[in-house]
Amino acid sequence: MNAIGAPINRTDAWAKVSGQARYSAEHPVEGLTHGVLVTSTIPSGRVLRVDDSAAREVPGVLLVMTPQNAMRLPQETKDGKIQPPVGRRLTLLQEDDVYYNNQPIAVVVADTLEHARDAAARLRVEYEHKPAVLDFDVAKQSVHPPEKVLTEDTDTKRGDLQAGLLAASKHVDAVYTTPIENHNPLETHATIAEWDGDKLTVHDSTQYMKGVQKILSAIFGIPQDNVTAICPYVGGGFGSKGSIWSHVPLTAMAAKQLGRPVKLSLDRNQMFGPVGQRPVTEQRMRIGALDDGRMMASSHDTVAYTSVIEDWIEPTALMTRMMYESPNQETSHRLAPMNLGTPTFMRAPGEASGSFALESAMDELAYELGMDPVALRLKNYTEIDPGKELPFSSKSLRQCYEIGAERFGWKDRNPQPRSMRQGDKLVGWGMATCTYPTNRSAGQCSASLQPDGTALFRSSTQDLGTGTYTVMTQIAADALGVAVENVRFELGNSQMPEAPVSGGSTTVASVGPAVQAAGHALRLKLIGIAAADDGSPLFGALPDAVGVEQGELYLLADPSRRASMLEIATRHRQRHGEDVEVTAKAEPGDAPKKYSMHSFGAVFVEVQVDEALGEIRVPRVVGVYGVGKLMNEKTGYSQLMGGVVWGISLALFEETLIDKRNGRAVNGNLAEYHVPTNADIQEIDVQIVDEDDPHVNPLGAKGIGEIGITGVGAAIANAVYHATGKRVRDLPITLDKVL
Repeated sequence: MNAIGAPINRTDAWAKVSGQARYSAEHPVEGLTHGVLVTSTIPSGRVLRVDDSAAREVPGVLLVMTPQNAMRLPQETKDGKIQPPVGRRLTLLQEDDVYYNNQPIAVVVADTLEHARDAAARLRVEYEHKPAVLDFDVAKQSVHPPEKVLTEDTDTKRGDLQAGLLAASKHVDAVYTTPIENHNPLETHATIAEWDGDKLTVHDSTQYMKGVQKILSAIFGIPQDNVTAICPYVGGGFGSKGSIWSHVPLTAMAAKQLGRPVKLSLDRNQMFGPVGQRPVTEQRMRIGALDDGRMMASSHDTVAYTSVIEDWIEPTALMTRMMYESPNQETSHRLAPMNLGTPTFMRAPGEASGSFALESAMDELAYELGMDPVALRLKNYTEIDPGKELPFSSKSLRQCYEIGAERFGWKDRNPQPRSMRQGDKLVGWGMATCTYPTNRSAGQCSASLQPDGTALFRSSTQDLGTGTYTVMTQIAADALGVAVENVRFELGNSQMPEAPVSGGSTTVASVGPAVQAAGHALRLKLIGIAAADDGSPLFGALPDAVGVEQGELYLLADPSRRASMLEIATRHRQRHGEDVEVTAKAEPGDAPKKYSMHSFGAVFVEVQVDEALGEIRVPRVVGVYGVGKLMNEKTGYSQLMGGVVWGISLALFEETLIDKRNGRAVNGNLAEYHVPTNADIQEIDVQIVDEDDPHVNPLGAKGIGEIGITGVGAAIANAVYHATGKRVRDLPITLDKVL
């Protein structure tokens, strides 16, 4: 079978283009009411009083839920402290403290959305104001280390950094900064909550079905099986929907208190603060090298903001620990608490912002040495992860450099800044290395043969729009031995077999092996049923003696003796009154203890800069990646191209501006929070290096959702320097910074 890898169309495409696909706020629920979240207008203090008298005069108002009258949660969960990463420190109206502007402080429910909005606008909130830290430079005066950086140590040290720097003849010592950036998926966060006694059903836009189930179970103190989370489609997540946020249990609380289903969707401006964001980072890079380019020492020290209620660190230095051979190295991460919402995962957290610093510093070092940037990277190439002292499970980065440089025409680059022009535009060429860890978690999947001959596979995973429905269908078809059109893959319900969060580019690597295992198990069960049936052509056959071909099982020694899977399942159903069904589980094993697992890539960028106006355009990007085996060429290339677009956005557009007087995002909307449009994106050439990695998982697949953004910010910054002679170390690169 060869469905895996084929560029088949999305199996959910028709549902989406025809409007049949229902997103979380679109599910019809009888007796539905409409909730509006009310958020704070101060960054620090207490809610002293909520005057709802004017709000209750609005026709159709059913509930105004505030800290004064909200239902009381069980003692052990009332403060909302749920262990990350599946949960965050939530604000659930159990207290009146305010920790950041735009924090949830009330929920208004009415018979229509219009009535709820009107009533919410009429609430009058009286506050006690307290001092707030809203300036990053002030926050940096009180830094502290996080307990961990994901699963790794906060700080690392190998060799003698100072001795290595002293031994080097060329040095780079520079500080790079990245701003707050906010997730802005087309679908904002949305939840519908409905109670039936002590059983709760939620339609929630999420990247983690089981996480919603587990956290709501813990918050309300009810059995996990009493909570059903449903989410067949996600209109974009990018990390923000990987954790449960306050609005989800608040919606359930309102529904419980009212005794009717409640729907609550966040306004666009409520995406800025209460549901996470990429934090400000300040990263100091130091690199020392010999005249031939060999790195003698490197260090990467990061300060990032976190909230005053919870620690969350952007893991910027993890790439530096493993990317290049550097015998003497130190890395550190520090947190600066601010009265802003808690940061969270945003597409390629750590690697996106960390690669900007590392790969910009490598470019600066190349200029110090008078060395080609690609040659410098090859000079410090390593097949061993120097941080973990483990071999890479596979690494095709050398081929990525070679193919990318050839496709881009890198050999024609004049290395001198301001040396290349096209008409009245300055032309710059830059490049950078890309990488992202290959992650995998345990996953489960069930498989059954339906009466119509369809093979039904189920797992409680999510499709964020990336193609999960499609690639799982391909994996299932090959594993079972049937045509793709005879497979139906279902997801998006927490009552299905357990699957992990769709974050860290893990879904295919985690759920895919479970789907494959379920397909193999279903085929073996069918063989066993046929072998035990004295009326079957396969009676008495051993599993190893049976082949599969387009839904038929046959004897390898005598292909004329065959039976269709449908026939076998039908006879079994007639005899036993049940479908043929299996459930399989796939787990990572001990390979991560033996190998360091990463995807790699190289990105080459051309920019054109208007010398008079400073306007920057990106006419072409070439990205070449080693990402294991692609499950679907079409959706895979699309994912990588989307990542490149995000990288362009990170480099040139995205920045959340905070009013230092009150902690409010002043551009908390899609009119003023800038992201690329079609006119900003031109030629993107994505290529894949053939790569066989038997260690990452049984499919040999590496996650591709995030690697595409890594390196792009630095490549553009490097190209801007080549074009203009101005080194921009603070993102985004706006025209004022190059004039």
